[in-house]
Amino acid sequence: MVSVLVVNDQSLQRLALRMLLTAEPGLTVAGEATDGDGAIRASAELRPDVVLMDSRMSGAAGIETIRHLTHPALRTTRTPGFPAAVAVAEEAHAPRVLMLTAAGQEAEAWAALRAGAGGFLLDDADPAELTAAIRVVAAGDAVITPGLTRALIDAVREQHTVRPLPRTTGPGTLTERERDVLVAVASGWSNAEIAQWLSIAPTTVKTHVSNVLAKIGARARVQAVAFAYESGLIRPAA
Repeated sequence: MVSVLVVNDQSLQRLALRMLLTAEPGLTVAGEATDGDGAIRASAELRPDVVLMDSRMSGAAGIETIRHLTHPALRTTRTPGFPAAVAVAEEAHAPRVLMLTAAGQEAEAWAALRAGAGGFLLDDADPAELTAAIRVVAAGDAVITPGLTRALIDAVREQHTVRPLPRTTGPGTLTERERDVLVAVASGWSNAEIAQWLSIAPTTVKTHVSNVLAKIGARARVQAVAFAYESGLIRPAA
């Protein structure tokens, strides 16, 4: 059962999403929140698998909310029977975040992905697309519509500079084939197109992509695009 925390400041939209998700086999609504602070508190308490956020919350405060949700600080808990001075570290819960976004908000989507969002879906998606996306994100994969992926790549190319993020892993850890795959992904190619270019099976491409994501510490395919630009493998157009 995949549990979902619905974050939306519109009561009617929260109700509609709750009705839709609870009617779907294998999905359940763990709770609701109306703002970022409420989402962080509810996530820590309810430990949902997926946080479904509306794009209207993807401003500066929303980006910080995504960062807190996906990179929660470790907390300590007192263990019964131990002296009061002894605390045991408890692993913080980090749900996957799926954003519902409107067309034309590529800049906000880019910032949210850099903060740790695991997927994006246009807010005019049909119910089947939404429920399928929730399941994919809950399984640890990324969901980003092809049109939005291309728009995000175009948005990066239009920037004159890309501010690098601090990273502990550089492109030197990738094999030559993984670098080729990463460059192709950052160029907007699909797995099928990469497979045809490299004369390998699509399943092999998928394995390479997974290995690249693991090595660079990315949780989504488009975050790998950010890495390609930030590490200099691809330069944005002036």
